[in-house]
Amino acid sequence: MVHSMTAFARVESTGPWGTLSWELRSVNHRYLEPHLRLPEALRDLEGGVRDALRQALARGKVECTLRLAEATAGKSLQVDRERAAQVVAAAEAVAALIQSPAALNPLEVLAWPGVLVADAADPQALNAAALQLFGQALDELKSGRAREGAALAALLEERLAAILAEVDNLRELVPQMLATQRQKIETRCAELKVELDPQRLEQELVLLAQKSDVAEELDRLSTHVREVRRVLKAGGAAGRRLDFLMQELNREANTLGSKAFDPRSTQAAVNLKVLIEQMREQVQNIE
Repeated sequence: MVHSMTAFARVESTGPWGTLSWELRSVNHRYLEPHLRLPEALRDLEGGVRDALRQALARGKVECTLRLAEATAGKSLQVDRERAAQVVAAAEAVAALIQSPAALNPLEVLAWPGVLVADAADPQALNAAALQLFGQALDELKSGRAREGAALAALLEERLAAILAEVDNLRELVPQMLATQRQKIETRCAELKVELDPQRLEQELVLLAQKSDVAEELDRLSTHVREVRRVLKAGGAAGRRLDFLMQELNREANTLGSKAFDPRSTQAAVNLKVLIEQMREQVQNIE
């Protein structure tokens, strides 16, 4: 199964420390690019979170946000005097540079992060709970990416079937188009009352058939479709491989368009390019 790079997950847990919640948002990206937003008290989690992401995901820009609403019931507030002294000293140093500075407001000192603290929860227990909860969020994110990937694979399969239908139809049309071209030449010569040399006509038609021979391109299109299906079935991190195959499919469709000598073959080439472009847009979201 292939996986999409687009998904969202949110999990929440309540314990003695308060309420922990993780939000994970994943979008497409060439590589794995984590962006972490963690509370100051839980900065130590960064290494473990990044390791878990590298083991679980191959590509995608992943935003991971952890929120902690600490339980305050039954906890007394305390002032970290050392932290408060550092804040006051820094404020006085800045005030010395200003003429007639405003008086320092004690409430502003208390509002500074780390000055006013409640009874601290067990940091090891809190870290373990947050990391375990992240594992649940990551599992939910992977499930969302898998569901989205299955939907993308179904859309790709529809367009692959349509490409093969265009290829088969064009194979059948090529002899008819050559016969139509022969009839056009004969009709035009009759209108102009020009004597037609049968041998010269056959030579021209042979040259036209050689120039417009698309059997190789049609075979390559069929081969690329089979390879896309194989990659989709194999699953895993298939996005880059699929993107390469989209380029190859597009190359063959362009060649078909350049060899077109009949409105039907021109339309077939256009139809193929539309289908391939639709697939290419979807492939950009596959991991």
